[in-house]
Amino acid sequence: MGRFENKVVLVTGGNRNTGLDIVEKFMREGARVFLCGSSSASTAAGVEKLRARGLDGFTAQACDVGNIAEVTALFDLIEREAGRLDILVNNAADQGIGLGGPLEMDPESILKVMNTNVKGGFQVTQTACNRFFMKQGTRGVVVFLSSNTAMRAIRGRTAYCASKGAINSMVRALALDLAPIGIRVNACAPGYIYTERWDALDESVKARRRLNCPLRREAKGSDIANVVAFLASEESGNMTGEIVTCDAGCSCQHMPEDVDR
Repeated sequence: MGRFENKVVLVTGGNRNTGLDIVEKFMREGARVFLCGSSSASTAAGVEKLRARGLDGFTAQACDVGNIAEVTALFDLIEREAGRLDILVNNAADQGIGLGGPLEMDPESILKVMNTNVKGGFQVTQTACNRFFMKQGTRGVVVFLSSNTAMRAIRGRTAYCASKGAINSMVRALALDLAPIGIRVNACAPGYIYTERWDALDESVKARRRLNCPLRREAKGSDIANVVAFLASEESGNMTGEIVTCDAGCSCQHMPEDVDR
């Protein structure tokens, strides 16, 4: 029997990359999973990838988490089909790629990224609490996907780094306010994760990135899914407001080995 038998889980951004691995992890451990992508096309593509992994029985619906009308429609679906929600994984993200540096980027780009990563995560969490967690015999659990870039910035990604820093602060604030009523809120902060974007990289670039990792490897999606599942399970039942880093040791070092000699 899996840890999540009879549990209902929502994974935002569960249609691609690490989101697929998170969905698979919960399903393999017995959960009833709902997932969304930001568009109908991307959600349908995710459905096909999950089916190719031999998974079925999940429910997928397009939802821009920054749009409250679409969030409401997604929760209407969950209420109709499951009648409850036990675990929310806020994985949907705008990567903020290609916006330019801080001297030339359009300031509105900050708001665009924040709309998905911060406002979106907040309003999905708020809706989950008000629609389900506060009306059930057992309270729910919330897990956000943050990033080690909230603590150690990367170049050319001001909007993204700022949004992940905001997520870390929001996780702590939500955890503090919701703890007395039994709702836990934590986050997993990955570093490098092997996704489809790595497939376009030269092998020398991949090797140099791996040199930044004391463990000499980037995370697989399943590595992150394992941490998310731990934070969602009763095994972490006395934890809230925590940011758990999973980045192959990148954040524990001062400089990479080839520099720090």
